[in-house]
Amino acid sequence: MRKLILITIALIWAYGLVEIKIVVAQTLSNQVSEHLRNRIAVAETPPKITVQGELIHTLAMLSSFYERRVYQPAWSGDNGLFPQVDALMKAIREADREGLRPGDYHLARIESILTAMRQNQEQQTNLSRIVDLDLLLTDSFLLYGSHLLAGRINPETIDPEWSIERREVDVVEVLQSALDSNRIEEALKELITPQPCYARLRQALARYRDIAAKGGWPTVPDGPKMQKGDSDERVLALRARLTAVDIPDQESNRDQFTSFTYDFVLLFDDALEQAVRKFQERYGLEVDGIVGPRTLAAMNVTVEERIRQIELNMERWRWLPQDFGRRYILVNIANFELDVVEDGQTVMTMHIIVGKPYQHTPIFSADMTNLIFNPSWYVPPSIARKEILPSVRKDPGYLAKQKMRVYQDWNGETREIDPQTINWSQVSAKNFPYRFRQDPGSKNAFGRLKFVLFPNQFNVYLHDTPSKSLFSRAVRAFSHGCIRIEKPIELAEYVLRGDEKWNREKILATIKKGRERTVQLPEPIPVYLLYCTVLVNEDGSIQFRDDLYGRDKELDKAFRKKPSGL
Repeated sequence: MRKLILITIALIWAYGLVEIKIVVAQTLSNQVSEHLRNRIAVAETPPKITVQGELIHTLAMLSSFYERRVYQPAWSGDNGLFPQVDALMKAIREADREGLRPGDYHLARIESILTAMRQNQEQQTNLSRIVDLDLLLTDSFLLYGSHLLAGRINPETIDPEWSIERREVDVVEVLQSALDSNRIEEALKELITPQPCYARLRQALARYRDIAAKGGWPTVPDGPKMQKGDSDERVLALRARLTAVDIPDQESNRDQFTSFTYDFVLLFDDALEQAVRKFQERYGLEVDGIVGPRTLAAMNVTVEERIRQIELNMERWRWLPQDFGRRYILVNIANFELDVVEDGQTVMTMHIIVGKPYQHTPIFSADMTNLIFNPSWYVPPSIARKEILPSVRKDPGYLAKQKMRVYQDWNGETREIDPQTINWSQVSAKNFPYRFRQDPGSKNAFGRLKFVLFPNQFNVYLHDTPSKSLFSRAVRAFSHGCIRIEKPIELAEYVLRGDEKWNREKILATIKKGRERTVQLPEPIPVYLLYCTVLVNEDGSIQFRDDLYGRDKELDKAFRKKPSGL
């Protein structure tokens, strides 16, 4: 009997220990939850939480996340850290593959806490450490996920005219779902834009970083221009520069360059001239086979600068919608080119003319809704004052030659005025009440066709132009902001093809009549005006363009700052 009593006491004692351990574990979990609630509740005004010197960037999202889960810790439980911690850390360490900085996501601080906790058993029950870690990990996921989704920089902060709808996803819900399913890495990858152009830029980034790790490429010494027939030491440097990275881009052409790749001669021969031409094509330069100042400057841009250019263009693609639509028109301002895309394939390409650097073409998206045959041009006030007025004062017959009419003011029902009755010498840019309208015709600034975009706060259109010769230039920045297109008839055919009443013959006949006529398109077509200074073709070949409007420079400046709050 005594023995039975002792056994019973032993069992009760053992069971009690188990109970005590469970209570302790539950108490720890509840304490962490309470500490999380308190840390978030006592955020400063304006709201601000700092964890071991690190600012929490996603406070509104983070608060919503913990509120939804009743402030339960997300990254640890009664038995220690969850495996999702290591998955997140792996993803953050690889953020540089997306052109982002791992250090922006508390990487060093989190690794320091994890090291301390894993080396010291007591740290694993330290409430302050557990709470700090949970907050930092959650902020890390939310911030990195938001950057992958819609960009690290808000484009409107560096370009107030930016007007393209960005992607929207509830990243808080993404995080909770990823924790529940143990799919942290996969969830973050699914936030990356699916656009093929972005994926090709990522591959280009890896390739150029590999080039940088191997020492980059040699520079070509300054000096006079080089062309076929020249022979000196600089030609040898030119060969070394081209063979270092640019010629091997085209696998199919590699063999034809072998002769000069290893034949270290000083003569600028036919093969070298062809290589220079290919370089100029890839860098948007005048293709003449001559190494002048602009070509030399492009060759001597460092690999580190090209890497940065790729990273900045990856950021721009993160700003764009997930899906452009089944068919759309893509205008790349920096490349002076327009592409018509249908079912993922480019079905039409043409040169374009964009705004001058001081009258830049804005970045926005809108639907092409109407086509105007033989449009009139209502001259914008700034152009009327700065360009038309000085011409009229020099030549009283200028308006008649340009088939321009003068109206009394800018009211809708204003009357027309005979320009001969106006003393133009008394009219100044500051005292200019008139409005000019150019009649349809061969001299009209819009040419014979104007493609209307809506909504369009910028009054920027795609249109024909009488100045056809400018399309042969390598740099085509000559307009006041609108986009002049090389193939207006072909584009009109394409956008009207859903209407059986219209074909090429009907389009040409309508133009020939010379009367203004507006036609609604069978269906609106999305138009995206972008600014991409790096392009990667499907074969992997990379093209670089000059930063025409200085937008790369502004973006780089914003990128170098610490992340802003969300």
